[in-house]
Amino acid sequence: MTEVFTFALIFAAIRSATPLIFAALGGLFSERSGVINIALEGLMLAGAFTAAVITYQTGNPYVGLLSGIVAGGLLALLYAVACIKFEADQVVAGMAINFLMIGLPALISGAIYDSAGSTPQIDNVNQLPNFLNSISLASILAFVLVPICWYVLYKTPFGLRLRATGENPAAADAAGVNVVKLRYIAVVISGLLAAAGGAYLSIGQSSLFTKGMTAGRGFIALAALILAKWKPVPVLLACLFFGFMEALTIQIQGVIKLPSGEDIPVQFIQIIPYVLTIIVLAGFIGLSRAPKALGIPYRKEN
Repeated sequence: MTEVFTFALIFAAIRSATPLIFAALGGLFSERSGVINIALEGLMLAGAFTAAVITYQTGNPYVGLLSGIVAGGLLALLYAVACIKFEADQVVAGMAINFLMIGLPALISGAIYDSAGSTPQIDNVNQLPNFLNSISLASILAFVLVPICWYVLYKTPFGLRLRATGENPAAADAAGVNVVKLRYIAVVISGLLAAAGGAYLSIGQSSLFTKGMTAGRGFIALAALILAKWKPVPVLLACLFFGFMEALTIQIQGVIKLPSGEDIPVQFIQIIPYVLTIIVLAGFIGLSRAPKALGIPYRKEN
């Protein structure tokens, strides 16, 4: 067991948790305003693909990161228009975004690079830098964002209005809050943050974009959000838990064996984070009190 539980495992857990923290904090803003964000997976893919392409073309990871974030914000705006202006079913619209971003990057990559499976390899010098060769600057930023989000949510007028919008939009409207505008802002913020998590995957943790590289992390971030009861600090802890389990599944491959002495099939090890996600959604969703207006379109009364 000493081969498994090492300092390397801790650093790996932090790296694995980083994209989850970005995406879950993004989902926090959207869902606190009353808009379900099932589209986190697609928003992460948008950020990952755009960041990889722009970084490869410009040789500048910071330009790539910024471009990926902007792409996520624009896609989130499209999602917001569908859900807020046209009152589309938020779950269906979110899944539509996810399906769009599963196929669209492959189509664009195939047209530009003659490879639908992945973008070209980014040089190591053009990736996001690491701190002490173990932790990316993006990971540090993700941790710093947690207290910032807590302060914004609980200590600013914007946060008060946001929470009021997600709990009782009619009362917030009567108090002078522009509910529609606030929901637009919250959903776009969710897109910016989720895309930052995706960009980290392609130009920080990896060196290229591959088809479906988020591998369900958007849904895991959503599960972490539910487990954390839509609160910033518990979101960090939940993401670290899922990140630890993902890192652990990599670490135990070839180390933990069956009683017969054979290796545990890799497929059984790799499904552990997803099984945990199902358990969280099945066991904790009833215990977590979501914002009362979550998923309910708001129509201003004349």
